Amino acid sequence: MNAPIARLFALVLLLFGALVAFTSRWAVFEAEALRENPKNARTLIEDQRVKRGTIRAADGTLLARSEPAGAGTYRRVYTEAAQLLPHVIGFSDIDLGRAGIERSRNEELSGDARALDDVLDQLRGEKEQGDSVRLSIDLGAQRAALAGLNGRKGSVVAIEPQTGRVRAMVSVPGYDPQALLRRDSRAALDRDPDAPLLNRATQSGYPPGSTFKVVTATAALDTGRFRPESVVNGNSPKEISGVPLANSGGRSFGDIDLTTALTFSVNTVWAQVAEQVGKGTMADYMRRFGFNADPPLDYPAGQLFPSGEYRGDRLLSPTSRFVDVGRMGIGQDKLRVTPLQMAMVAAAIANGGELMRPVLTQSIVDPDGRTERIEPERERRVMSERTAADLTRMMENVVREGTGTAAALQGIDVAGKTGTAEIIADQDVNQPWFIGFAPSASPRIAVAVTIERSQGGQGGTEAAPIARQVIQELLG
Repeated sequence: MNAPIARLFALVLLLFGALVAFTSRWAVFEAEALRENPKNARTLIEDQRVKRGTIRAADGTLLARSEPAGAGTYRRVYTEAAQLLPHVIGFSDIDLGRAGIERSRNEELSGDARALDDVLDQLRGEKEQGDSVRLSIDLGAQRAALAGLNGRKGSVVAIEPQTGRVRAMVSVPGYDPQALLRRDSRAALDRDPDAPLLNRATQSGYPPGSTFKVVTATAALDTGRFRPESVVNGNSPKEISGVPLANSGGRSFGDIDLTTALTFSVNTVWAQVAEQVGKGTMADYMRRFGFNADPPLDYPAGQLFPSGEYRGDRLLSPTSRFVDVGRMGIGQDKLRVTPLQMAMVAAAIANGGELMRPVLTQSIVDPDGRTERIEPERERRVMSERTAADLTRMMENVVREGTGTAAALQGIDVAGKTGTAEIIADQDVNQPWFIGFAPSASPRIAVAVTIERSQGGQGGTEAAPIARQVIQELLG
């Protein structure tokens, strides 16, 4: 073979290889990603010929169904009850694409999870039909959370500690999923400065304030460097990273134990504890709780925000030189967290130190009535049972006699922690928080509540009462 022919042969082989690589990329390796891309209308057009499965709440209330739209196609219909949890359900539409459970459970809802059965159904001349999804969401808890927020921008997340089932996920403001399907309505929602389409429970990063002291306490106690009775000086101010740090109201506490420091949310104590624990250990326990990664929720990845330290829009390692570990340890510095993440923190403590994988789906039912229950899945052990028990007692004290008394319930012990992050200090604009669980001796529900940019609001006076309402509803 002469040289020109050899070069031509090599070029043909190279081009053929490139063709195989590119076709394999879209047909094999990235086929699922292409199909799940919300901008890919082709799959939506195909799915219009499938009777999409229903979506129901935990009690069976119908939230979404498909109805005939003519020419062998179907359109999605959302019920009035769907307005209680629009961000959870999301939407599925030829023009809008998909979001929420409609996207994350699309394989089941469209019947793609039963590809072989679908082929057999077609051969028998039967219509394609998707599976139905039942959520773990309790509509009573949704109503209680919405009533508590009372139109204020914010979010509430409630999780069963032992199963990971999400019992409430509220984001305010919300929207009407059925109205969203109208183009004019979608355009108005997109222009709305209050961002009603944003799921504040999973997509908004807020400074956690003193609720993060629970993470710092976990690292301090679980490593054995501190005990609940360990004494640290709580005078104000204290020099942290070379800059004075003050307690709320400038109050000095003198030498106090860590239980008292958590009860009254003493900044100077917990900043010193974080400095002594160190960045490496803090980073390890943050990772255990799920920080610095997308939460493992059955929800679209594009609608999940990793909690952690941020510099601009860049997620930092907690060991970064840009991190002030003392201020991070009290929920300040550059921390941005989601309500979902803080509910996971409370749930891990409530479950004896084990973090369960959070899940929105309770079960999936195929057209023949066969039911697949979504079983609880352990994510990881965050801390020892002893540490979890110590933290529970400390958090009980917060609700019994500290900053979280507004979360107390008659005859039920509640463990919790308040937080009030300053957003604009000179204008008294804050981010109030409360995280907690109950009954503290045998926890059945863990909750996180936050209110966005509250004028003068405090975690103990604004967020804690909402948590109490949601816990009371779920405990019956």
